[in-house]
Amino acid sequence: MNQHLSSLPRSLVIGLLLLWLLACALAIFGLGDLPLRDFDEATVARVSLELSTKKGAEQFFPTLWDVNYINKPPGLHFLIAGFIRLTRHSIDEVGKLPSEFVVRLIPALLSTLVVPLGGLIQWQLRPKEPFSSLATAGILMTLLPVARHGRLAMLDGTQLSAMALLWLLLLSFDKSNLDKFRALFAGLVSSFLLLMKAPFLIPALIAGGIPIFIGQRVKRLPLLALGSFFGLGLLPGILWHILHGLKRGSDALWLWGGDGAARVLFSSGEGSDLGSLVPILEILEGGWPWLILWPFGLAWAWKERHTPWGQWSLITQVVLAITILPLKTQLPWYSHPLWLPFALLCGVPFAWLVEKKKNQKIPAKNLLARVPYFFIAIGWCLFCFGILGFLKVIPSISLYAQFAFAAGTGWLLGGWLLTRSLRGKRILGALAVLLGSFVSLILLMGSGFWLWELNESWSVKPVAQMITEANASGVFIDGNHERPSLNWYAGQHVKRFEPLSSSGWILTRNESRFANDHSEKDCSLIQDGQEWDLMFCKAN
Repeated sequence: MNQHLSSLPRSLVIGLLLLWLLACALAIFGLGDLPLRDFDEATVARVSLELSTKKGAEQFFPTLWDVNYINKPPGLHFLIAGFIRLTRHSIDEVGKLPSEFVVRLIPALLSTLVVPLGGLIQWQLRPKEPFSSLATAGILMTLLPVARHGRLAMLDGTQLSAMALLWLLLLSFDKSNLDKFRALFAGLVSSFLLLMKAPFLIPALIAGGIPIFIGQRVKRLPLLALGSFFGLGLLPGILWHILHGLKRGSDALWLWGGDGAARVLFSSGEGSDLGSLVPILEILEGGWPWLILWPFGLAWAWKERHTPWGQWSLITQVVLAITILPLKTQLPWYSHPLWLPFALLCGVPFAWLVEKKKNQKIPAKNLLARVPYFFIAIGWCLFCFGILGFLKVIPSISLYAQFAFAAGTGWLLGGWLLTRSLRGKRILGALAVLLGSFVSLILLMGSGFWLWELNESWSVKPVAQMITEANASGVFIDGNHERPSLNWYAGQHVKRFEPLSSSGWILTRNESRFANDHSEKDCSLIQDGQEWDLMFCKAN
């Protein structure tokens, strides 16, 4: 099973490199065009900005608005903070915020690494099938949730790449002298996972470790020596948590308990009304057009459950599903780790559609051979959708016409070519399906539609500008509308309104109602905005 990277076919290396470069283009295109979103992006940005200004030992302990930040470890925040320092010379105005592009670039680029890493994992599992490796990488590149969440200043895309690298290193042990370095790097990657979403390291290691034990490969490995090197690599992550505990006492446990595993396991958060349906719907909504291949991949992996590929694909999918589905707090990006085993499963049947080895016995072969007709059908529907949108026959869909037309054209043409008898045409068909998805995604990323939000009904930038122009400080916002993105752009923590004992600035949607409700204060309108009014109230 194990193949050194030096034995990779040149064509596979070139193919994975090209797919990674396309993934980078997809990650960067239009990256800074839209504002940072709530909650995570704006919070990550502020924590990173404050880290970038710290000196000495204090730069290891994150804060949010100068209060101890104990929501997540600062692994990715450190990297963003470093990039903010490097680009600070480009900020002319004193106190001006780093751009959205600067904040998002590091996580966006790190998230793209799952594309070649996923392909290399598949190569380790099926070393004689370079098409399966390329297909897996291509699927990862063109999955909408992988592309979209990876572009955000959040932890999920980077975490997926780190998990992929950890699994690749675990797969690479071969009793050579390089094993100790693989163990060391696996420990370092685990340290990085400890510095992002610390509890997630446990299921990531379990998912990657069970197939190794089942395959009895551990019997051939010097476990004590490798464990020592792995522990050495794990040391930085453990040391940070120890130092964090010494610095912040029992509050440091909040990373693991109150705001870590305990919160998502036992507390239903906002947006979690559908429970376990949230990750299921995320897969059903975001897996196209590859979702049709998933059942075939599952059946194929079950048939080959005694092979490394079958074991890894099934076990990683099951372990991560068991980890994610029972969570009480369910948000769309919590299902992000599921996409790597999803691609490992779908890549093999997609590659078979190109190769079509006649003597290969696989489950439901005749049904799988008809999958290209499914591509043709949904491609034709999207193509017609796009044409109707361009012609404005249905005006409401015209805004989405370009995305549907690009994907529909690629899937329609690709599906047709995949039905041809010549292998060369089937290769072009696979490329057409991938290219249609890629062009559609890059058009989406260049538009204003890729950043849809949770309960964000008003734009924060005009409100933040109103606060800045009035030189207001200590601002309160009326109602349950506190938003991290408003805090970020206003350059201050705009808190929920609480009874004023002295003078203060107030954001309200109805200045006359607020003045009547607080007649004991002398409130005057400072600036009238579209969504919010800015008032200043004096104590009588």
